[in-house]
Amino acid sequence: MTYATDRIEALLDQGVRDKVYPGAVWAVGDSAGIRARGTVGVLDPDEPDAKMRFDTVFDAASLTKILAVWSSIGALWEGSALDLDAPLGSFWGEVTGHPLGAATVRQLLTHTAGVPLRAQLKSLYGTDPRAIRDGVLHEALHRPPGEAVEYTDRAALILGYLAEHLSGQSLDQLAEARTWHPLGMGSTRFGPLPAETAARCAPTEIDQNTDTRLKGIAHDFSARLLGGVCGIAGTFTVADDLTAFLRYMLDHTTAPAQAGFGAEWTAYSLTVHTGGLQPERGLFWHPAPGTSDDDDIWVHYGFTGTGMWVSPAKGQWGVLLTNKLYYTRDRQPLTDIRNSFRELAFG
Repeated sequence: MTYATDRIEALLDQGVRDKVYPGAVWAVGDSAGIRARGTVGVLDPDEPDAKMRFDTVFDAASLTKILAVWSSIGALWEGSALDLDAPLGSFWGEVTGHPLGAATVRQLLTHTAGVPLRAQLKSLYGTDPRAIRDGVLHEALHRPPGEAVEYTDRAALILGYLAEHLSGQSLDQLAEARTWHPLGMGSTRFGPLPAETAARCAPTEIDQNTDTRLKGIAHDFSARLLGGVCGIAGTFTVADDLTAFLRYMLDHTTAPAQAGFGAEWTAYSLTVHTGGLQPERGLFWHPAPGTSDDDDIWVHYGFTGTGMWVSPAKGQWGVLLTNKLYYTRDRQPLTDIRNSFRELAFG
């Protein structure tokens, strides 16, 4: 396939000029590898000589939900350690007898579990990680499970706790052992980043406590509150690592060593699991906005400006990484660019 490289570059250059983000890194390809890629802009508008590069490290934000949580849950499911439709309380003692015990893993993965819509961890539970965990797992539900599709960060936080419980490992250890290391994702890790890695990291928003831009420290407050490792956010990555992840999703023979999740989990996740409820959801992935079932393009976004797309039917993937939060929290300009990028990348 011929990719519209010039049009992609023009689109992303315009985003820099319009101050949607200071810079971006992008790549498109298939199971064989990268077919086209590029960079635009700078890491920091106050440092015009610090250009975006292919090895720029980005705060992955909610891509953590895919890179660490979805992949780890998939490894446990394919290893027969997890029944997606069993009530959590039937096998997880921490939630037995509490409202969350009536929900299932499938409902958490489709955002239909009815858990509260916002994290608000500090204001509700304080700053002690044990108190936060207890509060999240024992909180009353927002609505009965299975009633509605409502996106909430708590779903990933709970699934991260569950993965730790079932595996006996911390989420960062589990993701590294079962996914990142087997796929050769050597630059993907939870923060805070060591100084030498943070030096090539794209900064995000200004930390009001220090009046400096966060660089190598997760912008997500929940991740920072929990020491950098949680299911909501906290991972840092580079474009090449995401391409390895997406290539593996299209062809599970591309990894130098077998990853924990495989073809069965990928195919099963990239189908609609919400029945007649709207918006449609797969398992943590969702159909790309404005596409039909025939397009078979699935997407996941991160709030900091990260995004990745995959289409098994087309045999293609796409990655777009920006540090959008410098200028505004208005999501529409970036949404428009993401949609245009996807149209150009998948044709």
